[in-house]
Amino acid sequence: MLPGWCAQLRLRGLLLLSLLTGCASDPAIHADQIAGSAGLQRETVQTSSFVLAAWVRITRADQPLHIYIEGDGRAWRNRYQPADDPTPHKAIGLSLAVADDAPNVLYLARPCQFIPMTRNPRCRSDYWTGKRFAPEVITAINEAISHYTTRTPGQPIVLTGYSGGAAVAALVAARRDDVVLLRTVAGNLDHVAVNRLHRVSPMPDSLNPADEVARIAAIPQRHFSGAEDSVVPPSIGRDFAAAVGKCASWQVIADMGHESDWARVWPQLLQQPVYCQ
Repeated sequence: MLPGWCAQLRLRGLLLLSLLTGCASDPAIHADQIAGSAGLQRETVQTSSFVLAAWVRITRADQPLHIYIEGDGRAWRNRYQPADDPTPHKAIGLSLAVADDAPNVLYLARPCQFIPMTRNPRCRSDYWTGKRFAPEVITAINEAISHYTTRTPGQPIVLTGYSGGAAVAALVAARRDDVVLLRTVAGNLDHVAVNRLHRVSPMPDSLNPADEVARIAAIPQRHFSGAEDSVVPPSIGRDFAAAVGKCASWQVIADMGHESDWARVWPQLLQQPVYCQ
């Protein structure tokens, strides 16, 4: 019979695997199970534009707050039709948060994810397609972050974004003075370049992190790209880091695609020092 702690680790690993393979019939219930295995509890946050879903674990008010922002989720049903609900079936941003053993971890879903549309009357498909990085979206995430920083007063923020959540993280960092470290994973840090690559419609109603590099140039940051990522190829992270300058570094992770098991390698990646050169 397995010792108690070993059994817990095994259960947590199995739950995380099932999250990444998208085997849950109800993504919200499954997200509760995964987050709960790491002590993260579900909450909702009312912002000026949206009700956002969050999972949070805060055990040391005197320590930094690690924040994770989810990717775009299921934005499109196919190349031409938006999805009815952008809730991710594989919540990779959540899996990264679960893999972080820091005392204070906050996971924020994107607008309209994990929340019934009836509670979010502003939710339209625009907000998970062409307006996914609109000013009001960035404001909503920023307001949610400010709500949680009251639980860790005066403490710095370590901000991480996955895929489209990386764009949100960078844009939020440009609007705050308490972000001391920015990490991105498979990050869409230049949606103009990514959309051009895939020959899809531009997003003129969305802010673009590539246009705001000067505002985050003093923040230490590391951008991780998957060597096998064909959705957001490594060149996007490379060019963004080069534009930021001495405080940004870029790293390609072998054998990783856009939706690979990033949580598996995340504890090791978190150990790497990030600093300005």
